[in-house]
Amino acid sequence: MSERPTKRGFASRPGDAESWIKASDAPPRSVNDAAAFIARLTIDVTPALRGRIKVAAFQRGVTVADMLRELLAREFPTDAGEPS
Repeated sequence: MSERPTKRGFASRPGDAESWIKASDAPPRSVNDAAAFIARLTIDVTPALRGRIKVAAFQRGVTVADMLRELLAREFPTDAGEPS
């Protein structure tokens, strides 16, 4: 029998989550506290909402990530006594 190829596919992910998260070499696009982004946030949304979010970001000329960072920063501003 032939051996299964070990070549990774185009969209395959690393075996463990930590190396997948750390695999991104692209610098953050946002200029607001870019160095402070140390956590990944995962949420579940309906496909319809995901589509509306993507269209809104495209119409504004920004990435979904940048648009959502601005939204979260606006909705949850840092308190005066809270470290930034």
